[in-house]
Amino acid sequence: MSIQKIQVIIEGATGRLGQMQHLKALLNIRKEGGLLLKNGDRLVPEPVLLGRNAEKLKALAATHNLAWTTDREACLADTNNLIYFDSSVTAGRHLRAKSALEAGKHIYLEKPIAESLEQALDLASLAERLGLKNGTVQDKLFLPSLTKLRKLVQTGFFGQILTAKIDFGWWVFDGEIHPAQRSSWNYRKKDGGGLVLDMFPHWRYIIDALLGEIKAVSCRTKIAIPQRRDEQGMLYEVDVEDTVLASLELANGALVEINASWAARIKRDDILTIQVDGTQGSAVCGLYRCFIQPAVATPKPVWSIEVPTSENFDGQWLEVPDVGTYTNSYRSGWELFLRHVIEGSPFPSPLRAGAKGIQLVDACYRSHRERKWIDLPDLSV
Repeated sequence: MSIQKIQVIIEGATGRLGQMQHLKALLNIRKEGGLLLKNGDRLVPEPVLLGRNAEKLKALAATHNLAWTTDREACLADTNNLIYFDSSVTAGRHLRAKSALEAGKHIYLEKPIAESLEQALDLASLAERLGLKNGTVQDKLFLPSLTKLRKLVQTGFFGQILTAKIDFGWWVFDGEIHPAQRSSWNYRKKDGGGLVLDMFPHWRYIIDALLGEIKAVSCRTKIAIPQRRDEQGMLYEVDVEDTVLASLELANGALVEINASWAARIKRDDILTIQVDGTQGSAVCGLYRCFIQPAVATPKPVWSIEVPTSENFDGQWLEVPDVGTYTNSYRSGWELFLRHVIEGSPFPSPLRAGAKGIQLVDACYRSHRERKWIDLPDLSV
């Protein structure tokens, strides 16, 4: 057995997502001696931090004994850096990723991979022409709950899937009585903000992978909180949506409803809940737990306006048990991509899969503008 090291540029490592999820995942692999390869070797990732704030980069790098730089051109020119990863702000991701591809780097990108379908397809085509490994993050598919949901689909538990419902979001404070829990750039169009652009790429790959191919969408968006205070307490105007209602039609005839908001208070089991109803059973899952109700155990409630309902509907569901351990969802994606680069093993979410997420984003915005259903033509992956 020998140790192989692979240097990974992380642009945006000082941000919450970059630091707490992606950098942490790579450091944990390194801490445990590396990723075991098919030939018995261990692959040890060595993150290289890239950004604009030298003070933040230096402090973070010192904590973990990492290399860092603010010289983007030199960083991309260094042939020892094989992989480029971007988790910086959405605005400008297309150009940052394109320059990394032109420098010969394999690239792995946070969603959304670009701000328009044209940009996303441009990246995918360029990576393919250059013969470079490429992928986008699909972390939600590795959550314990969705791992359980995938098993239910694979075993035919639902029968014919009829409908599904996604409820997502929480109350994000506007900065008046409490500081906001989300960065202010999420609420500015010029910085790549907006709930549709941020979250609908997630819904695209979840629905495609577990429920069926999306064929059409009807969407309405709203700016619920028009003014907020930023990190310095300064008042600013919100110019992107923070509330979205969408209806999706799938190729298999199923209908999906999405209710997403950063301006709604939670009264459900989790910040994300997904319910799937089929002819033979239903399931409801959050981020971790998953509950089912098969057809043979479905009760027969009777609706009455004269007496209060006494049934405990929640108690009529069975929880899907944990039958194994789960790897951090971001780490699962990194392990697959590192194997893809070094061993050539398949990677389930290339940039063309990321482009499908942007296709849904564009269709949602168009549906809102034109107040009509929008068809989504096939994008080959």
